[in-house]
Amino acid sequence: MAAVGTWSFSLPAVERMRCMILAGQSSTDVVENAIADVENDVQTGRYIVGRGGFPNSKGIVECDAAIMEGMPGRFGAVAALCGVGEPCRVARKVMERSPHSFLVGEGAEAFAREQGFTIEPNKDMLSTHTATAYQEFLEKGKQVRGHDTISLIALDLTGNITVGVSTSGKPFKAPGRVGDSPLPGCGLYADHTVGAAAAILSNTATGDGDKIMCYCPSFQIVQLMRQGLSPKEACCSVLTDIKKRTAEEKCFEIGLIALNLKGEVGAASSVEFPYTFWNQGMDSVEKHVLSY
Repeated sequence: MAAVGTWSFSLPAVERMRCMILAGQSSTDVVENAIADVENDVQTGRYIVGRGGFPNSKGIVECDAAIMEGMPGRFGAVAALCGVGEPCRVARKVMERSPHSFLVGEGAEAFAREQGFTIEPNKDMLSTHTATAYQEFLEKGKQVRGHDTISLIALDLTGNITVGVSTSGKPFKAPGRVGDSPLPGCGLYADHTVGAAAAILSNTATGDGDKIMCYCPSFQIVQLMRQGLSPKEACCSVLTDIKKRTAEEKCFEIGLIALNLKGEVGAASSVEFPYTFWNQGMDSVEKHVLSY
């Protein structure tokens, strides 16, 4: 039993995950519900997630989300989805009820409607903070620097493992732009015989998610754990490889987390990276900060 989440703001979500896991809920229910809490909270939108997230260059909030179970073929994702405050729930419906695994834009919106989701007007997806930031972008070209993406991994009582991610993407991005977050093997990956991993970027102003997807870090981490490396060793190995291939001084800002079936957690990052976790034997959720 274990749970892990990216960034300090994931602590309440991981605390809820702990309670749900101990109550016997499945890893997929745990991840979906914990992410949905973050997505639908307008206050966490400033962390580039869900409702209250930053809009694209046309002022529209477009969200990306994905969920992946450890069982083969169990993946669902949406991207450039407008008007839904809990896009991870739509991603799960894609996994369970669609013949496809990934839906985007108008197709994702149509599917969400079919599944009973209300498509809200864009003004309800913005917060005062992000609407003001967008106006400053239009008037002064001012960009937003900060971290993004909520990534959560849960290992339940039966040994099933699930990983989920959600983001509103790079602030003021081009309409339709999709980064690494919802892509299997890039932003997330899970294998029920090994464990799961997730990758995030740190500086949203750089758009490094476009670079992360070229390295498939989450898939690589899980494969290294399959070969016997611990989650921490696997994360560090992938980060070291990326630094070598980019030249260390040019390495983009990336954070990696992983969880294996023993409940062991590992992380690595090219920048300061806080994450929260809990596993069996711990009385409460803890926060760790990786210093670069």
